[in-house]
Amino acid sequence: MRKCSDFLQKNDKSWGRLRHQKHITLILSNDTIMKPPYDISAEILHLISEISTKLGEVKAHFLQRQSPQLRKQNRIKTIHSSLNIEGNTLTVEQITAIVDNKKVIGPEKDVKEVLNAIKVYNNLTHYAPGNQESFLKAHKTLMNGLVESPGKYRNKSVGIIKGDNLAHIAPPAENIRHLMTDLFDYLQKDKDIALIKSCVFHYEMEFIHPFIDGNGRMGRLWQTLILTQEYPVFEYLPFETIISKHQEQYYRALVISDQSGKSTAFIEYMLSIIDAALKDLLNFKHRTLTSLDRIEFFKSLGIKSFTRKDYMNSFKNISSATASRDLLKGVEKGLLVKTGSLNQTVYSFT
Repeated sequence: MRKCSDFLQKNDKSWGRLRHQKHITLILSNDTIMKPPYDISAEILHLISEISTKLGEVKAHFLQRQSPQLRKQNRIKTIHSSLNIEGNTLTVEQITAIVDNKKVIGPEKDVKEVLNAIKVYNNLTHYAPGNQESFLKAHKTLMNGLVESPGKYRNKSVGIIKGDNLAHIAPPAENIRHLMTDLFDYLQKDKDIALIKSCVFHYEMEFIHPFIDGNGRMGRLWQTLILTQEYPVFEYLPFETIISKHQEQYYRALVISDQSGKSTAFIEYMLSIIDAALKDLLNFKHRTLTSLDRIEFFKSLGIKSFTRKDYMNSFKNISSATASRDLLKGVEKGLLVKTGSLNQTVYSFT
């Protein structure tokens, strides 16, 4: 897909005809915000149930707060996949090197994209998902040095061309501020669950296409932010990796939703991606919790001092010998302080 602003400047009046008549993005009428159109299908209900179950397993298996190493790996996967979808050529290894402040050889634009994305994702929790100015601030950082006016909505017509066909014409530039304001009102005020809201926002933002460039990566970034506010595990869950592997399905879901005038197909697609990402996280065949993983999770519970028995009550699947080794390693690493002896032993975090 490629953008075509020159074509649209010549054909701006055709927007009303080419845009699907059934699609009502967000219409402001008598100060009433219309809800973005979508249906709750059987597939959506099924996927929400599956995701809810997996989120419970994530918490039960102490993956809500991942180890620093796993967080770093997943953050790199997220950045690589989201930029790869947009044509960035840098590899996971090269992005890892950049994260580690090492020099890499690659296209200047691609390196700049990675540096910007690292800055945005490292400050993810500083952005407010329901705040439009925060949204613009994130775009400014993400696209700094890559577009002429980062952090500002476009002031000209744009469209998406796939092959030789015009696949999508975005709403006129003069409508963007109103449409985006309504979309953020939906985020702030509607009672939809975060899983639905995140998908609806992602699709509607893609449809509005508020920026000259960076719309795709902003859609994926903001969906992550919306989900993270409700479920901390999404801050480091690289569902973009799965999207990157199935890009045709991603674009097809967007097209089907455009044609139907509802975001139902896109919601189904994105929920299936989230479900697959959670399933991958829970695949213990490829991941084993270490002693330090367990200690870090236990520390996140806010417990100041505890016994080995207290520790084992949080990790019911480990033996007393494993618990003792964990705590000994914590002491050796300077993470824990041990006082008392035998059954009177008490541990506290330094």
